[in-house]
Amino acid sequence: MAPSPHPSFLLLVLVIALSSMMSSNKIVAEARHLLETTLPDIPKPELPKLPPLPKVELPHLPAFPQPELPKLPEPELPKQTELPPLPKFPDLPKPTLPKEITFPSLSHP
Repeated sequence: MAPSPHPSFLLLVLVIALSSMMSSNKIVAEARHLLETTLPDIPKPELPKLPPLPKVELPHLPAFPQPELPKLPEPELPKQTELPPLPKFPDLPKPTLPKEITFPSLSHP
């Protein structure tokens, strides 16, 4: 079956877009009405006071001895008195660029 040249969701998108554009003035007017109205003062209800909570006694935990870790022997490192000499690189000549570049001339037709 070949696909339809007019997708079916295009009509739904068009209807939603048109309805939102038509009702946008109504939404603004309702929002303004909500901002301009004043609400009556309602007294806040008093909350009942809660009884104090009993203190919980925690059981005494015995002190645990700290475990002793075995001491590791220090590794013996070879003594290095000086660094090996760096290799010497040969001096390379700097490249030179030509001062004038000649372009081939084109004949005009």
